[in-house]
Amino acid sequence: MSKKRFDNVWDAVEDTPAQTKNMKLRSTLITALKDQIARTGLSQSEAAKLLGVTQPRISDLMRGKIELFGLDTLVNMIGAAGLHVEMRISDAA
Repeated sequence: MSKKRFDNVWDAVEDTPAQTKNMKLRSTLITALKDQIARTGLSQSEAAKLLGVTQPRISDLMRGKIELFGLDTLVNMIGAAGLHVEMRISDAA
């Protein structure tokens, strides 16, 4: 039995390169939101009000339930948190 090596967890669990990239982006955005909430010392209720979502939604975010958040939602939450997202597009290697 051979062992397969992956660059990251998403390469191992997702079926396509597109799904892998989507999950990497969502993971990065969720991490940034969690860090911002921690840095500012907001409670989940306060964060929910700031981001325009419910407290249970913030709980899902803080527990890393990545499958519950789409890219659009996360980008909107990033903006509401006072953060800025930049995107860079390049040719595939």
